[in-house]
Amino acid sequence: MNLVYRAGWLSFKLLYSTYFRWRVFNRERVPLTGRVILASNHASFLDPPLVGSPINRQCSFLARDTLFNNPIARWVLHRWQAIPVDRDGSSAAGLKRILEALKADRAVVLFPEGTRTRDGELQRARSGVGLIVVKSGAPVVPVRIWGSYEAFGRHVKFPKPKQITVKYGQPLDFSALIAEAKTASKERSKEIYEQISNEIMAAITKLEPKAD
Repeated sequence: MNLVYRAGWLSFKLLYSTYFRWRVFNRERVPLTGRVILASNHASFLDPPLVGSPINRQCSFLARDTLFNNPIARWVLHRWQAIPVDRDGSSAAGLKRILEALKADRAVVLFPEGTRTRDGELQRARSGVGLIVVKSGAPVVPVRIWGSYEAFGRHVKFPKPKQITVKYGQPLDFSALIAEAKTASKERSKEIYEQISNEIMAAITKLEPKAD
């Protein structure tokens, strides 16, 4: 971790452990080196740093490209290795930056649902995360968060001191589907992207808020 990231990392750890009384399960399942995708459900603005704070390695998060227009924010975001993407996170430029980060053996936090839930329930995964898995060849660690919707969901104006829990699942291996996609037709490739996305979301759904 660089010094700027470490300062933010320590600050968020303090915030989550005190104000939100966080519980963290199975953080040891995240590899400390090499490329990896941390795929989490998304309910709140609290989620991106929450996924990265328990891990003793620097993680890259997606950030809306307009945030980089502010010189101070840009300076911080660059040192946090944030990845600029458009509002939908689906542009070719954004995809290229995500793949470059993974090919540089970084840990990247992604939200397969694409956007924050409006009702606290898990949503369907978009196929984009499946495309990223195939193009990067990165392993995927499913992550599930509980409590962040109640603490700071769309309906909450100021964060409430609700308890938050984060759990890391067993890494998922999609090597067989990645290999098939290399020679698959365009239609089959789309099916593979969707299958991988659905399997990631299913793994997130199965996680329970307790140690295994």
